[in-house]
Amino acid sequence: MKIKTDHITDLLRQQIEQFDVSIDVAEVGEVLEVGDGVARVSGLENVMSSELVELPNGVFGMALNLEDDNVGLVLFGESSKVKEGDLAKRTERVVEVPVGDCMLGRVVNPLGHPMDGKGPIDATEHLPIERKALGVMQRQPVKQPLQTGIKAIDSMIPIGRGQRELIIGDRQTGKTAIAIDTIINQGYTHQTDDPVYCIYVAIGQKASTVAAITAELDANGAMEYTTVVAANASDPAPMQYIAPYSGCAMGEHFRD
Repeated sequence: MKIKTDHITDLLRQQIEQFDVSIDVAEVGEVLEVGDGVARVSGLENVMSSELVELPNGVFGMALNLEDDNVGLVLFGESSKVKEGDLAKRTERVVEVPVGDCMLGRVVNPLGHPMDGKGPIDATEHLPIERKALGVMQRQPVKQPLQTGIKAIDSMIPIGRGQRELIIGDRQTGKTAIAIDTIINQGYTHQTDDPVYCIYVAIGQKASTVAAITAELDANGAMEYTTVVAANASDPAPMQYIAPYSGCAMGEHFRD
């Protein structure tokens, strides 16, 4: 059999041209101990505060306690899936959530992952859950009322847009009902040039309760301008801890 040197040369040249040397460099640490939703990791010398750290079995953690020889992570998942000796990998980004119009009508967990079975969220923008608040001079004055649709509240103790308001009361006195009625009443603002978008954050509630609230909002057409962030009673404590921060980040996108 005659060897075609030209053909072999062409093949070698083609292989050399297509040869790709790609090296994935990542800072990796080792889990020292795990317990009560907290993991201690050594070897992550350059980790940032509030940085997202990837652990095995799809578990993520947030760096909170930065010490000289180890880092304390709060785990956003089952701590039973992480054990001593596992590798922890830096993601080099702080904990952030997707924001924008793509979040409207969706039910998500505090990390922005969908929980409603409507498919993935195609977000083009993300915001960190913790960032510096605007200074007093940059804030607009409270000059426009937020109509709740409840005459007793709107007439006697009106609420302004941009104002904080605490709804306080004993169990089964209608606190959630006031919030839900207020969200439903904001539908009229979407017929104007200044619409109100709503973020409902449910912390420590039963999944069935969150499902009932979502169904009520959907039945009244309010989910078109509402995002539900659910940190259920069965979720780990760190997920419930970051839930209000996630909700604020999603709402601040519409403010800005």
